[in-house]
Parts: sequence; C-alpha cells; structure tokens
Amino acid sequence: MNLKKDELLKIVGGFNITATFMNSIARGIETILDLGRSFGTAIRRVVGKSICTL
Repeated sequence: MNLKKDELLKIVGGFNITATFMNSIARGIETILDLGRSFGTAIRRVVGKSICTL
C-alpha cells in the first residue's frame, strides 16, 4: 500500500524527551557513579592494607 503525498505530510513522529526518560538517564548515571565509588574504596582499602579478615 503506497501513501499519497498529502498522507505523507500528515505523518507526525519523532523523539520526545520525557520525564521518565530523564529519570532513567539520571538513575543510570547515579548507578555508574556508585559503582566507581565502591571500586575506588575497594582499591584504597587494598592499597592501604585496611582489610578486615573474616
């Protein structure tokens, strides 16, 4: 089925930035920062030899 020129001009679409999208981006960045913080703390504890034995 082919669309006519006037039908093609009526098509509306595109990319919208919504609050949900922004929230998911912010949570993703927060997760990456938390992982980096945990990894940095682990490195600091290993280098400083301040690891508790179990």
